[in-house]
Amino acid sequence: MTSMQLLTEPSSLCSSNFIPFNPLYKNLIKPTTKPYPKLSPIRSVLQYNRKPELAGDTPRVVVITSGKGGVGKTTTTANVGLSLARLGFSVVAIDADVGLRNLDLLLGLENRVNYTVVEVLNGDCRLDQALVRDKRWSNFELLCISKPRSKLPLGFGGKALVWLVDALKDRQEGCPDFILIDCPAGIDAGFITAITPANEAVLVTTPDITALRDADRVTGLLECDGIRDIKMIVNRVRTDLIRGEDMMSVLDVQEMLGLSLLGVIPEDSEVIRSTNRGFPLVLNKPPTLAGLAFEQAAWRLVEQDSMKAVMVEEEPKKRGFFSFFGG
Repeated sequence: MTSMQLLTEPSSLCSSNFIPFNPLYKNLIKPTTKPYPKLSPIRSVLQYNRKPELAGDTPRVVVITSGKGGVGKTTTTANVGLSLARLGFSVVAIDADVGLRNLDLLLGLENRVNYTVVEVLNGDCRLDQALVRDKRWSNFELLCISKPRSKLPLGFGGKALVWLVDALKDRQEGCPDFILIDCPAGIDAGFITAITPANEAVLVTTPDITALRDADRVTGLLECDGIRDIKMIVNRVRTDLIRGEDMMSVLDVQEMLGLSLLGVIPEDSEVIRSTNRGFPLVLNKPPTLAGLAFEQAAWRLVEQDSMKAVMVEEEPKKRGFFSFFGG
């Protein structure tokens, strides 16, 4: 019996016998005579002739978290943040990972971080001095909590980060449209501090058991903190492993976590190159598959939308010579 696997793809209006065509997956989608249920329309189909409509009240304070380390939180923050800036929205990205900050490296801004939030709280500098403006997109700014190998004040916690977000709202330059908080790994005090001022969350996970168990735990903690708007990005997806049943499909991940799908990022070797260069994927020309997926996720985040998926039939396994004899 042929099994069915999930291919994630943003789709528009779907009739009962029609699968929307996406050129990115033209070699994977195969025609089928099995009728598909009618899907509801999706508003956030990429339309480059218009700007996405910003939903919700500004600023949108979004924490990007996962629980497990190494699944791509910082990469997601950098690429989604710059995608939002390229769409014309003002963005402030806060690196809330105190001891192991890396967001400045991925953005190529490590040499320009002279002041941090600790200096702001101590009165050594102003908030606008701690904000590092990206030269490529002036409406994107980076703010680091502290410098590596430095100790935080004992009083620093969730209330201090809430004060920081309120200060960003009231600054003279104007309130940013998005405040993205790059959450540290784990569920300790750093996690609690990072999620305190947020009203939305993007949960980044990979389709493996360890990441999913941690993601499920983090989802419960976010809901207990009052964050109900939680969407999921599935990172490092390989369709060849999904077809061979060596990796869980995104449909399996959705069934396990029960979250709306914001985006699916395919495995891409260009991620390592962009990280080492401090040049996010979304700025690459020509764009890569992972970069396009991050842009689509940013578009849906603006309109508070989610994505649908279509089913892809698994390729039949090749039969050997001895299969004729029942082997």
